[in-house]
Amino acid sequence: MEDLKIVKVDKKGRVIIPKSLREKAKVKEGGYVKMRADGKTIIVEPVESIADKYYGAFKIEKWPEDLDEFIVKVIVSG
Repeated sequence: MEDLKIVKVDKKGRVIIPKSLREKAKVKEGGYVKMRADGKTIIVEPVESIADKYYGAFKIEKWPEDLDEFIVKVIVSG
């Protein structure tokens, strides 16, 4: 486990992902991650930005201000 880092969980359950791990996993500020538990293991995976993936692919008169947030709302409200 060469990238093993130990971080402290604060009273609200938050942790800071060390910069070296964020860079390696390509987790950007303002980006999203998906999390799941597998037994006692918590898995955190970056979610590819929809805005970055489809930028320039469609001719749209007006995009939502934050496309990623819009997509998350659509998925959650199902």
